[in-house]
Amino acid sequence: MLCCAVDIRKIIYFFIILIIILLGGVCIYTYADDEIQSTEEEKKYIKWVDFNIPYEALEKAMNIDIKSQKEEMKLNWIEILAHLSTKYGGDYKRYKAKDMDDIVAKIKDGKTAEEITKNQTLYSYYIEAYTAVLGEFLGNYKIQTTSKDNPEEKIWVDKYGLKVFSPVARGYYYNHYDDFGVSRSYGYNRRHLGHDMMGSIGTPIIAIESGVVEAVGWNQYGGWRIGIRSFDKKRYYYYAHLRKDSPYHADIVEGKVVKAGDVIGYLGRTGYSVKENVNNITQSHLHVGMQVIFDEVQKDGVNQIWIDFYAITKLLEKNRSYVMKNGKDFDRVYDFHEELLDNRV
Repeated sequence: MLCCAVDIRKIIYFFIILIIILLGGVCIYTYADDEIQSTEEEKKYIKWVDFNIPYEALEKAMNIDIKSQKEEMKLNWIEILAHLSTKYGGDYKRYKAKDMDDIVAKIKDGKTAEEITKNQTLYSYYIEAYTAVLGEFLGNYKIQTTSKDNPEEKIWVDKYGLKVFSPVARGYYYNHYDDFGVSRSYGYNRRHLGHDMMGSIGTPIIAIESGVVEAVGWNQYGGWRIGIRSFDKKRYYYYAHLRKDSPYHADIVEGKVVKAGDVIGYLGRTGYSVKENVNNITQSHLHVGMQVIFDEVQKDGVNQIWIDFYAITKLLEKNRSYVMKNGKDFDRVYDFHEELLDNRV
């Protein structure tokens, strides 16, 4: 009888321990599941931006913003464009300049974003998306210019306006058209996720925005290329098919901080080869692209976002960097500074 009692106690202890283990496992599983859900929630970010705002709308909104800086109520072009896209649901075939005027009038009348976008749900998406694309395009900056009193003297002037530059230096001819999405076949069938600007070999290529050089070297698709990341890490600029033998400005290395308007390299036709320094591109041109990044996993992952850059390049034509030959390289003529460069250069 004593033996049986001992065996029963062992069985009871075994089941108690088993229940504790099972309950613990459920708790761990629940905790882990909560962690997974929490991680997934933290990873919510914009997966696609269909940037199809026409040049005419970009220019009009920009000019409204710039003009307003001298007035009591200062307007923000990104907010104007976000309201406009919300109204159209992103369909700019419906664009009318009067619609932008109506939105501006409502803002000046003191209407809130909620009141202007009543019964429309996409405003928060467009404001985040367009801020990522255009966030540092307008602002205060300093730039050198020639003194009126002494043509040999340079003076600094304070300005507000477009503080990003055309990727092609002033005085150099190029032609282009909207070729975003056109098919490409080298390596595999794919879409063209950039913008081509046809020009002459050796044309100085300019940093569009101030930032940090993240990539220098050979890529079989882009040939000699440069990748520059904006300081807020939202925009990655890709310049490809640079010149054979001497593609880069002598100062360009990974990790270098560049100013908007700096010479970074020279137009060419390298690429389409696993072998370095090969001209396999038929026509000399600059491939320039903007990748928009909302989460770092997008940078080199499967959810990359490359936008149609054509309308933006047309806007950038308003601000082209003066350059001059300096030994084997070209350098900018007029220096530039913006607050973002403080403690970086």
